[in-house]
This record gives sequence, structure tokens and C-alpha cells, in this order.
Amino acid sequence: MCTACLIEDVKRHMLSRRRLFTGAAATAAMGVAAGALSARPALAQSGGRVTDLTHTYDSDFPTFDGKPGILYEVDKNFDPDGYHLYKLTIFEHTGTHIDAPLHFAEGAASVDALPVENLIAPLCIVDISAKAAEDPNAMVEPADIEAWISANGAIPAGACVAMNSGWTARIGDPSWRNGPDGKLAFPGFSKAATDLLAEAGAASIGVDTMSLDPGNSADFAVHYSWLPSGRFGIEGLANLDQLPPAGATIFIGAPKHRGGTGGPARILAMH
Repeated sequence: MCTACLIEDVKRHMLSRRRLFTGAAATAAMGVAAGALSARPALAQSGGRVTDLTHTYDSDFPTFDGKPGILYEVDKNFDPDGYHLYKLTIFEHTGTHIDAPLHFAEGAASVDALPVENLIAPLCIVDISAKAAEDPNAMVEPADIEAWISANGAIPAGACVAMNSGWTARIGDPSWRNGPDGKLAFPGFSKAATDLLAEAGAASIGVDTMSLDPGNSADFAVHYSWLPSGRFGIEGLANLDQLPPAGATIFIGAPKHRGGTGGPARILAMH
């Protein structure tokens, strides 16, 4: 075989292999995309708008025990170091944050072990703002869940079901945390409602207050039932009143420190 013929034959062979691998890569990419879509068929058909469900977090943000949830200490400064750096001291359950199962169940999943498929989920918003305006310790009850289902259809498998009590409007005011008597007062879920959501296949719940249980709870019934079941909660959500009751997708930026019981998170919704 002549040298020119040999070179041409090698070129044809290489081109054929390149097409083969390019096609295989494209097929694999399509397979990954299809797998991601099929893994969560109930995800919202997004219109492209993104809403931040996270409160800005600083040492003045209200906490359950009244102590600052985050402390800043300057470690490096532009003068003389040439750059800026803080050392942060953070308490896990402050700001907009995650409650992992381990928070209320010894040996349960820590925040770094939360199934990633549950961190992107259909978002269902149950609005109890009308009754919360009358009762600061109002609860999401089974009747509220049933009314949502009647209006919007079944709770999607793996959904995050969030309570909109209107509490975002109170942020910066003492009434976000306390009643006029100085005692904790804010809405939350009832255990009967979260039992119903567990049966429906929801993977997480969220509140726009500082606790999954209402402020006047004496037994933390929701914490002691929902979290030990392997599910998780989100406390301190913002801007739920800017979203539709159904059709949004929530993106839960859970922290991933080993063995954590929860922690501050960045929560976004696409709708």
C-alpha cells in the first residue's frame, strides 16, 4: 500500500472513531438528563423567575433562646493584610435553617446525609395567614391540608410543604418572636397535619417562623414525630407570600458539615 493511501486510511479510521465517541457522549448526556427528569417527574414547569426564601442573617436576627446566632470576628483586614476575612461563630439552628432528623432523634440522619434528591422538590404552600392574624399561635391543621389538596390536587411525592402565616412581614419587629406578654408566640404545624403529610409522601416541611411547632408548644410534638421519621424541616423561610400555592420548585442549599444537626441554609424557589 502506498504511503498516501495508508495515511488516508488512518484518517478515515480516526474520523470514524471520533464520530462513534461523539455519538456515545451525546447519548450518555441525554441519558443523564432523562434520568434527572424522570427522577422527579413532579417538578414544577418553571417560568424562570427565582425568589429568595432566605432571610439576611446577622447577629441581630431573632433566635429561639434570644442569644446571637452568628458572631463576627475580623481575622484579616485590608490594612495591613491586603484582604478581608471574618472568623464566624455560628449556632446551627438560627437564621433561615435546616432541622435534620438528628436534631431530635439520636442516631438519625445528620444534615450532611440528607438525600440530595429531596433538596430539589415541588413546593406546596399552605396559607394560614388569615387565622394567624387572629391567633399568633395558629397551626396548620389537617383541614388546611385537605383544603389545599381540594384546590390544587394531590401532594406530589417528595414535596416540601411550607406554611405561609404572613410572618415575613413581622421581621424586624418583636412580634416575629414574642407576644405582648413577652412569651414565644408564632404559628407552626400541628402533629395531626404533619402525620397526614407523612402519609401523603412529603419529604420536608417549612415554616416562615422560627419553629416547626407553634410558639406556645409545650411538647414539640412535630419535632419529635416528623424528624425521627427521617424527614427534615426548614425554619425561618422568607417571601412565601410571593409564590403561588402550587407549581414552584424549591432548591434547598442545606449545609454539609459532618454530623451536623442542621444549619443555616440558602433557600430559593423557581416558578
